[in-house]
Amino acid sequence: MNRIFAVIVGIVGLLVAGMASAAEPFRIGALFSITGPASFLGEPEKNTLEMLVKDANARGGVGGRKLELVVYDTQGDVTKAVQLANKLIKNDKVSVIVGPSTTGETMAVIPLAEKERIPLISCAAGIKITEPVKKWVFKTPANDHVAAEKILIQAARLKQKSLAIITVSDGFGSSGREQLKALAGQKGFRIVADEVYGPKDTDMTAQLTKIKAAKPDAVICWGTNPGPALIARNMKQLGIKVPLYMSHGVASKKFIELAGADAAEGIMLPAGKLAIFDKLPKNDHQYKLLKSYDESYRKAYGVEASTFGGYAYDAFLLISGAMKKGTAPQQIRDGLEQTRKLVSVSGIFTMSPADHNGLDLSAFEMVRVTKGDWELVK
Repeated sequence: MNRIFAVIVGIVGLLVAGMASAAEPFRIGALFSITGPASFLGEPEKNTLEMLVKDANARGGVGGRKLELVVYDTQGDVTKAVQLANKLIKNDKVSVIVGPSTTGETMAVIPLAEKERIPLISCAAGIKITEPVKKWVFKTPANDHVAAEKILIQAARLKQKSLAIITVSDGFGSSGREQLKALAGQKGFRIVADEVYGPKDTDMTAQLTKIKAAKPDAVICWGTNPGPALIARNMKQLGIKVPLYMSHGVASKKFIELAGADAAEGIMLPAGKLAIFDKLPKNDHQYKLLKSYDESYRKAYGVEASTFGGYAYDAFLLISGAMKKGTAPQQIRDGLEQTRKLVSVSGIFTMSPADHNGLDLSAFEMVRVTKGDWELVK
């Protein structure tokens, strides 16, 4: 009898423990550049993720399980990003990490995520984040080679064969430069000038003077604010009138604000559909989601949603879908990899063991700055 009683007590104990475990919130970690030079990325990412978690919990959580979000500010610092990633894993016991915001930070955090077997969903665009594929690493922005190809398709359409490139000397810029040079060679373009600037440089007239002397058909700038805005202004000051392309790294109204409407006028770049959702046909697969996101963000924060915040939105949708497979880190990883045709802010994601980004050329639209706003390039 005592043995039977002991077995019953044991079973009850296991059930209670299981119920307690089920009641525990699912913990999401986040590493964003909330302050510092990349705050234009990290702030909307943080705001978006906090908004979505709050809304999900108000509706009972995901799959009936409440969410807990632990966010740290990396300030765009690589060393700090690694330290905080370690803290999320070891101290906070998160099941998945969203971020970091930049390519350099992400590349530094990847070895830790792989070693500790914690899914990492980066909000940075560098192709090296997911190519070659790392088992535990995913990302939501489209690969930079996709953005580069979109620019070159437009340049070919306009018969611009000789190109000058000017890229920032950080992880994002280095990756973009590599992709631009490789694709340009494959597609028959000539790179007549190849200039680099530092993330903290405040004047690029020296580089642009060399570019002007090379007489390119067009200039491609690859970087994130504030550098590209300075380049737009410097080109205007130097009287360089050839067309200027920017990367998707400046696909928000903040760029137009920093450059000034006059200097930004006519600049073209590949942008996610969020930037121009109000100009999309109403039957576009992403339209309803984009409209809803923008309305919710405006209501919560008083400003329009940005493409960069959309990267965090996509991570949240990917995690929510993966949780259907289970909530252990391994199950989340497997669920992410099995994502199919997920309509999100940045595009329609289809992951696979060979593709941990899951986006193609359809993720971008070419846009042009016209009178201080975006317009679709047709």
